[in-house]
Amino acid sequence: MRYRFMKGLSLLLLAAMMAGCGTLGAGSGSTAAPTAAPSANSSAKVAASGSVSEESSQRIVSTTVAITQIMDALELDLVGIPKSVKTLPERYSTVTKVGNPMSPDMEMVKSLKPTEVLSVSTLQYELEPVFESAGLKADFLNLTSISCMQTEITALGERYGRETQAAAIVNEQKEMLAAITRNTKGKEKPTVLILLGVPGSYLVATEHSYIGDLVRLLGGVNIVQGEQVEFLASNTEYLQKANPDVILRAAHGMPAEVVKMFDEEFKKNDIWKHFEAVKTGRVYDLEETLFGTTGNLAVVQALTALAPMLYQDYK
Repeated sequence: MRYRFMKGLSLLLLAAMMAGCGTLGAGSGSTAAPTAAPSANSSAKVAASGSVSEESSQRIVSTTVAITQIMDALELDLVGIPKSVKTLPERYSTVTKVGNPMSPDMEMVKSLKPTEVLSVSTLQYELEPVFESAGLKADFLNLTSISCMQTEITALGERYGRETQAAAIVNEQKEMLAAITRNTKGKEKPTVLILLGVPGSYLVATEHSYIGDLVRLLGGVNIVQGEQVEFLASNTEYLQKANPDVILRAAHGMPAEVVKMFDEEFKKNDIWKHFEAVKTGRVYDLEETLFGTTGNLAVVQALTALAPMLYQDYK
């Protein structure tokens, strides 16, 4: 039995998640649109204050937390950053906030006279028409997997004259990933169910989601196969038939409230007690700061935390 994907439901839930946590968006309910081609802009002249200097040819606005963190690692300054409850890099402490990643304040963005606005491909379906209507150029970076994120970091480095910084970031990630994944080789591959929760409901994450990509890299097998979208509506009867070895619960929006929701669901819905993962105590709540809905620079820490959840004998 296959899931019936519910686009309207996922849009509603993911919008709530974005509003609550101020982090990157997740699947929009359709397959992510291709990343927009990078522009051939010259590199920016950087000012120590954290915003681009007056004489600079580049005025960049970042509308998501993960992109803002990447730009900081590339040692690039910005004229606009997203509003978030999360701590953003000190470099941007005096930079103008342009609103939530899911719904940037277009008038505020326009007032900054940006040469480029950066968002993510998983929000392209919703935001591209809005940016176009406002007469703004936007590039949508593909952060749906680690490899895609590394490709985007490399492209940003080339675009803005930060090739050295980009190479350092990517190479460090690849070295750490190789070390972590070496320790999982030869082990029996666990089957995994990933639940993405927001206040009031939850979705199932496929192998095409960012957390699904982390599981795949560690050798885990997502019980949902053959889908092209990132998230699907839940069908507990089908999930129980798949009987995963491990259940991962990712709470977003209001993590404490969502974890409580998950606990109540697992307690009140009798079907969960028949899951092997529940019987063996292999149900794990993922830390929101490490397990975002799209790729981010915490990838090594996330994989380090995830490996012992998938492999009980992992060292």
